[in-house]
Amino acid sequence: MPQIGEIGRNKNYMKSMWMACPDCGHEHWVRLYKGKPQSVGRCRPCSTRVNRRVMPNRYGSNNGCWRGGRIKDNTNGYVYIKVLPGDFFMPMADHRRYIPEHRLIMAKHLNRCLLAWEIVHHKNGVRDDNRLENLELLPSQSKHIPSIKWQREINKRDKKIAKLEARIKELEVEKNAS
Repeated sequence: MPQIGEIGRNKNYMKSMWMACPDCGHEHWVRLYKGKPQSVGRCRPCSTRVNRRVMPNRYGSNNGCWRGGRIKDNTNGYVYIKVLPGDFFMPMADHRRYIPEHRLIMAKHLNRCLLAWEIVHHKNGVRDDNRLENLELLPSQSKHIPSIKWQREINKRDKKIAKLEARIKELEVEKNAS
């Protein structure tokens, strides 16, 4: 076991100093920068506790990065809304207290929380278009899958029709040119 103040390499092979947390005494490696410890040497739990005590107003709406509790997930395209613990729709939220906006809009329209198996379908397929007229409540996933398949088939046919119309115009231009 290293001695307090000993300089060595931590598990990531970075030059570090073996220090004890001034609050709880937990011993751990602290990274060195220009030969000096990079931090006071508090362990992670003590550091978090001190930061929350020193800067308690940096959470939620007081945080500089706060954007009104509305975020867009770039992986699936849905918009999520942050709800407060006392909110009527809190049972619909995930562990981070976010609700998909389309589900929240439908729940507010119906004046009740949606059940877990109820599906809110975007009629035009655009996941961040959460206008009420674009949303449709379906009783289950089994009712949702056929509508998605039909929409895909319609989109394929629309693209094929557009290509054929363009080809017809090309042929008409060639016919008139000759």
